Amino acid sequence: MHFFQHKDGLLHCEEVMVEEIAREVGTPFYLYSYRTLVRHFRAFDSAFKELPHLVCYSAKANSNLAVLKTFINLGGGVDVVSGGELFRALRAGADPSKIVYSGVGKSEEEIRYALNEGVLMLNVESYQELHLIDGIASKLGTKAPISFRVNPDIDPQTHPYIATGVKQTKFGIDIDRALGWYRDAKELPHLEIRGVSCHIGSQLTEVGPFVEALRRVKELALQLRGEGIEVEYVDLGGGLGITYHQEEPPHPQEYAQAIIEEGKDLPCTYIFEPGRVIVGNAGILVTRVLYTKEGEKNFVVVDAAMNDLVRPTLYGAYQEIASVSEKGGDEKVADMVGPICESGDFLARDRLMPYFEPGDLVAVMSAGAYGFSMSSNYNSRPRVSEVLVRDGAFYLIRERESYEDLIQGEKIPPFLDE
Repeated sequence: MHFFQHKDGLLHCEEVMVEEIAREVGTPFYLYSYRTLVRHFRAFDSAFKELPHLVCYSAKANSNLAVLKTFINLGGGVDVVSGGELFRALRAGADPSKIVYSGVGKSEEEIRYALNEGVLMLNVESYQELHLIDGIASKLGTKAPISFRVNPDIDPQTHPYIATGVKQTKFGIDIDRALGWYRDAKELPHLEIRGVSCHIGSQLTEVGPFVEALRRVKELALQLRGEGIEVEYVDLGGGLGITYHQEEPPHPQEYAQAIIEEGKDLPCTYIFEPGRVIVGNAGILVTRVLYTKEGEKNFVVVDAAMNDLVRPTLYGAYQEIASVSEKGGDEKVADMVGPICESGDFLARDRLMPYFEPGDLVAVMSAGAYGFSMSSNYNSRPRVSEVLVRDGAFYLIRERESYEDLIQGEKIPPFLDE
């Protein structure tokens, strides 16, 4: 459940009219509901109360400092995949001992940064990375806490771009080879084995793949313990989906019960890395209609574009389109497109929508995850502002970029001015 509702025909975020925010900050902008963020985090966390666990929110879904701070204040950790995300998590006040560092391509500098900050563990994804971590830890005079991210070869039944647990992807190591890798890691003097990790994909709408993955990971963990290799943590990643259109994903309680039942005979601390399921429906993208074009094909041109929200272009993803001010009467089939010079610049295609007019405000729903965090400056478009609502007040949590921001750090060499 989220707290975006029409009241007397006008869309509200909690107790605040979206139109009021648009007048103050301009469009486009991302808008988040604090009450929804808290509700979703607590619903996920409490579902696992029977199990020793740590919820490490996946920063890549939405890495705004205010969003991170919300979950940190609720006792959550953070899952990061870059030095920049680690920096953000620490700046937001995260406890380093609750930070898990994943990612297939960690640089030497990033590994050193993570070890110096004392993260909970590094999820190792290649043999070369394993030895690099050991070497860096040796130079730092410490032991690096690690787990291996194993690839259980489970079909997550999701979009191929966000399926990460099958052998054809770049992620993790073959689970059938993992035992030998753990044996090798045990012999390296500057490593401390803490657990085993997997992540099979994103936007999953069935519990079955999660249970099957845990079953395979559990078999490995029990083998490791049989060889005297302690498994303190089992990191099951994230991936639980949300409703964008007609999907019917399981409730976190249903997901939790399935995991608890399968994992009950493997005593350890379980780590979960939810992202989309917490923030996805807690945010919207608000945009304004610039023009309409009618003909053989109808277009509604808005001031948001694929650089602001790339999911429809990248994945063919469905995002619900809603009028901020409810419009009665007829509807028409149209494409909602942005100003970018690409035919792939669209927020909705061949969609039945109201007869929008220039100046109308539009809400692109379920945009809290992989919205701003995947945005860019393509076509030299400044990135949009972000706003957080709590009850009856709203807070600007990211200022809109200026044209000057676009060229920050760029320099013209002297020979071009001769």
